[in-house]
Amino acid sequence: MFSVTIRQHIMIAHSLPHPDFGPAQRLHGATYVTDVTFYSKQLTEMGIVIDIALAHDALKKALAPLDYQNLDELPQFKGKLTTTEFLALYIHGQVKAAVADQFDGRIKVVLGESHEAWAAYEA
Repeated sequence: MFSVTIRQHIMIAHSLPHPDFGPAQRLHGATYVTDVTFYSKQLTEMGIVIDIALAHDALKKALAPLDYQNLDELPQFKGKLTTTEFLALYIHGQVKAAVADQFDGRIKVVLGESHEAWAAYEA
């Protein structure tokens, strides 16, 4: 299996209004280091998994509407708990759609909240 990983980061604010989230129920900020790995069983005829510029552009496009935003105020997240896992799934969908015409392998999105905690979605 071949892979290529790219990285960006975003800064967001949000709240998780459910008793299970304790103090995170209140508005707070997070900086997510966002890694996206593209997996393929074979290389393209150009000898690559995916064009790295295409991958970076797809991730930038996915993250731009979220960066420096209060996720509680964005219509696409109305009524949603914007957990790290949920955001990994959301970003995965955005990236997958952006590269669909040029990549059909597996994609994994990892959001790092800190050096101690991260969450991912892969499909």
